[in-house]
Amino acid sequence: MKLIPYLNFDGDCEAAFKFYEQVFGGKLCDKMLYKGSPMEADVPPEWHDKIMHTHLQVGDQTLMGSDAPPDYFKEPQGTEITIQIEDPEKAEQIFRALAENGTVKMDIQETFWATRFGMLTDQFGIPWMVNCDKAA
Repeated sequence: MKLIPYLNFDGDCEAAFKFYEQVFGGKLCDKMLYKGSPMEADVPPEWHDKIMHTHLQVGDQTLMGSDAPPDYFKEPQGTEITIQIEDPEKAEQIFRALAENGTVKMDIQETFWATRFGMLTDQFGIPWMVNCDKAA
């Protein structure tokens, strides 16, 4: 079994996943548009070039997403995507990159459990936590 986060966007999924590809150093593997799909008739014409499904591969990890059809999109609530990183410098780097044009909720810092921990919402409205545990 594998748990895979699936992110929904309000029309900016392509920009978000290109950004994540740069931040995480992954590879975009799929990009299915509404246009030409069985769902094409279910979305307005201006939505045809939006992302119906995409996924980013980062090592053995997967992140999936899409542009939710109009009237289906909801802001993320009650959840955050956690990035667990062993290298404190890499944690800082990823945190700063994700925070670009976003909102920092808790700046990355040392805590009682972590060498580095921070919380933010990125420029696309996705909430993240970056964690680098202290050595055992």
